[in-house]
Amino acid sequence: MRGLVLDLCICHGSTLTLTLSLQGRGNGDALLMSSVTQAVIPAAGMGTRFLPLTKSVPKEMLPIVDTPVIQFVIAEALASGITEIHIITSESKRVLKDHFDPDPQLESFLRDAGKDAMIDQLHAISGDATINYIYQKQQRGLGDAVRCARSAVGDEPFAVLLGDTIIDPLPGVPAGLKQLIDVYEQKQGSVVSARCIPREWVSRYGILDGQPIDDRDDLLRLARLVEKPRMKDAPTNLAIAGRYVFSPRIFEFLEDAQAGVGGEIQLTDAMNALAQVEPFFALAWQATRFDIGNRTDYVRCFVELALRREDIGDDVRKVLNELLAERKDDQDITKEV
Repeated sequence: MRGLVLDLCICHGSTLTLTLSLQGRGNGDALLMSSVTQAVIPAAGMGTRFLPLTKSVPKEMLPIVDTPVIQFVIAEALASGITEIHIITSESKRVLKDHFDPDPQLESFLRDAGKDAMIDQLHAISGDATINYIYQKQQRGLGDAVRCARSAVGDEPFAVLLGDTIIDPLPGVPAGLKQLIDVYEQKQGSVVSARCIPREWVSRYGILDGQPIDDRDDLLRLARLVEKPRMKDAPTNLAIAGRYVFSPRIFEFLEDAQAGVGGEIQLTDAMNALAQVEPFFALAWQATRFDIGNRTDYVRCFVELALRREDIGDDVRKVLNELLAERKDDQDITKEV
């Protein structure tokens, strides 16, 4: 991501132990006025779209050159002012914790080899924020994953960032999550990111419906969400884009949510309920979304971010041009035959 620097601190242990002080916090509107400093990152999914790789490697650990996807996600959170992160994971994904945990043996090896710059690179993913790990016992959907964080988050607003989605803002524009937090603080209501998609894609996503806000052309007052509708039933072509900021009341509706197809708890059901009792907004933001669970999007993200790197960008561009030229020559030869 542009200008993002990782700066993390690990909370050790396989289970989460966290004491929250709620002194001085009221209810109702006072909760909405709290600053957003906590984030939940759901990362317990099976990643079946990337099998066979994800049998042993979580999709959140797929590399963008030499940096795993989840590291970009956490960098976005930190650039948005988040200081405490709760990763919802599973027992089979301990490599996520391993990545962020210190590795004294590796550091000692690098120090003996005189590779201090590499040690600094490792330290760049540890620092001020706290990362906690919460294990989701059963795969029961995104709503259940968020619900798992209730005791950790407490009675405070919080962000949700999908662990397999990289958000790339335009140059000079704040990080994707920061844009949502700014809306939350200005409008005092929960907010979800949105992006325009081709109408033929609406059956793949949660689709938003709402009314424009008078003073902004990129903000809607949310009326409802429809989960993966048929094209003829979709109210708009605005799709949820993988980032959210919620008031803590969302947990009330997640607790009451009924399991749907496959036993999953849908986050959109709780969001619809919350929108009936509190202001809820949708921001059509200035950013590109890379869905890493999609093979084509993953390759696009890998190539695009590789091209931007000062150390390898020119070489990657040269290789791509050579490959495209060879491909064109092959096609020309085939046509001649």
